Amino acid sequence: MNRDIKLEELRSQIRENQYTSPTAGYAPGYTQANLVILPTDLAYDFLLFCQRNPKSCPLIEVTESGSPIPKITTPNADLRYDLPKYFIYKKGELVDEVSDIGDYWQDDFVSFLIGCSFTFENPLIENGLTIRHIEEKRNVPMYVTNLPCQEAGVFHGNTVVSMRPFLPNDVIRAVEVTSRFPSVHGSPIHIGNPEEIGIQNIAKPNFGDAVTVKEGEIPVFWACGVTPQSIAISSKPEIMITHAPGHMFITDVRESSYSIL
Repeated sequence: MNRDIKLEELRSQIRENQYTSPTAGYAPGYTQANLVILPTDLAYDFLLFCQRNPKSCPLIEVTESGSPIPKITTPNADLRYDLPKYFIYKKGELVDEVSDIGDYWQDDFVSFLIGCSFTFENPLIENGLTIRHIEEKRNVPMYVTNLPCQEAGVFHGNTVVSMRPFLPNDVIRAVEVTSRFPSVHGSPIHIGNPEEIGIQNIAKPNFGDAVTVKEGEIPVFWACGVTPQSIAISSKPEIMITHAPGHMFITDVRESSYSIL
């Protein structure tokens, strides 16, 4: 698909299940978001989890109980249908991958939209940096680390990171650009040796696709909104619905709204 497709057309194709692929590089200029959906009785614990882990789970909206409408960021959207693909976790097991969650929706669900690093990729590109997974038409590589999250209520587990490789001279610029976007993970949490954060094989991500790391390039790791998938596996809630990694919800909010400079 042409990445220059307008947001309205892309959203329509997603809703009609005509587009079910990752969203990196699409709708440049608009904020993308991770999704977590939980029953109301777990919503407070997860809200507290997000507050205690703002790098991994920077909240940009929480819906009212039972409502699939993100009234603040995208009032004409419906979170049951407007993502390309969803994961369904039950008691820590991934039991289904679906293109809409109409059949799974419950009247007590609360939805959490969490900032996504795809949002700052367009500013990185505008600063002359190459995003390898976009260049290679792959999903961003994501890894479960040995970095524990701050526990909250029933929720516990380790941080997930996304990785983008850069030449040494470009790493500083990447840090400068992404630090302007704390609401979509902000600056990296690790630069360099993957093994220091528990990643044994950078060619085998836990989520997404491996990308080429060229000679002389340094892997740079950002906290990732796929952390809740790791938390679902560790904490085993009765049900948790998330976006499929890389398959984001695209809001109506411009990326510049989350820039602090």
